[in-house]
Amino acid sequence: MDRMLYVAMSGAKQAMEQQASVANNMANASTPGFRAQINSFRAVPVTDGGPEASTRSYVVATTPGADFSHGPLTETGRALDVAVHGDGWLVVQTPDGGEAYTRVGNLQVNAEGQLTTMGGRAVLGDAGALVVPPGSAVSIAANGLVTARGAGDPAIGIAEVGRLKLVNPPTADLVRGADGLFRMREGLPPAEADAAVTVTTGAVEGSNVNGVEAMVAMIANARSFEMQMKAMRTADDNAQSANKLLAYG
Repeated sequence: MDRMLYVAMSGAKQAMEQQASVANNMANASTPGFRAQINSFRAVPVTDGGPEASTRSYVVATTPGADFSHGPLTETGRALDVAVHGDGWLVVQTPDGGEAYTRVGNLQVNAEGQLTTMGGRAVLGDAGALVVPPGSAVSIAANGLVTARGAGDPAIGIAEVGRLKLVNPPTADLVRGADGLFRMREGLPPAEADAAVTVTTGAVEGSNVNGVEAMVAMIANARSFEMQMKAMRTADDNAQSANKLLAYG
């Protein structure tokens, strides 16, 4: 039996799955610090338990990694906004007590005085979570040093809260989680702090998604899906014509 129908069906299914990934990139084109997901197709030979068919192959949509290029910087003037300068990551705490890495630098101080991301993830320093005295004005230096000054305190009364833990592990060792945060691959220890990583204060890094490229990819995937559906209809027409020949043969 000709496997054309199944090959076209697999192509249509994978085109839909890749379209979902591209749509996710498009939806995060304005998300601070977002890293675009790289999408590609991989051919899988049709074997069916026997020798490979040279004229038939299934296709699988794969996401081999993320685009780690830098996004544009936007000046905000806000004291708690930081953008990692060049390569590197901020470290946040995960619900299970582990570490994860992000480029999202629009920070805040929650009701408990913890320095967190806008998503509520505690930002980690070299010695753990950073806690700011209530009512203090917080500032962050280029080297990640976090200081706080209480209302009415003189400049010499600035207290050091801690230093942001800034890391720069090899991108090949990172894997994106379902929550959008990056973690070290299974079996690898947490990344060590890197003193060479610095931040720019009063600015946030935008998404590195190119909206035009994402739109073109969505159109290409839609046309690929239509082509696969046409192939499925052709396979069905061929089968019906063959059945008629056999019926009247």
